[in-house]
Amino acid sequence: MKTQGGFLISQIKHISDRVWGRVLRSTGTDAFNGAQGKLLYVLWEEDGISAAELAKRAGLAPTTLTTMLDRMERAGLVRRVPHETDRRRVRLCLTDRAKALRSESAAQSDRMTEIYYRGFTEDEVDAFERYLARVLQNLRDAEREALAHSSGKDGSE
Repeated sequence: MKTQGGFLISQIKHISDRVWGRVLRSTGTDAFNGAQGKLLYVLWEEDGISAAELAKRAGLAPTTLTTMLDRMERAGLVRRVPHETDRRRVRLCLTDRAKALRSESAAQSDRMTEIYYRGFTEDEVDAFERYLARVLQNLRDAEREALAHSSGKDGSE
């Protein structure tokens, strides 16, 4: 059986990023770009998490995240705050400016949802998102297995 799921998901991601950028520009939002918006979304859901947790939730490599956070910090969107009990750890906290952008971003996100699901029934959207969640879990499991294997934690030593 020939499948195209991975290719289609990749295409959706690239085109979605471009459309999201246009939606942001069309509404005059220049406080953050599309990639930064994904990080803000995670922090709007739970402020004050670690960079490692943010990378995990956003699906980014920690090295990619560091550069993005530097830019976001310079733009006045996030602050790195020392952990209360562990001086080696840092929490990422939204600034008041970033918190104020949440409702504006929500309206733009609603616009993207309209674009994504144009012509879909509610049942189709629910089924599609369940399938995507399963694919995502399969990928997370494979990544975890690969990491365990590469570090010798799978008993293959």
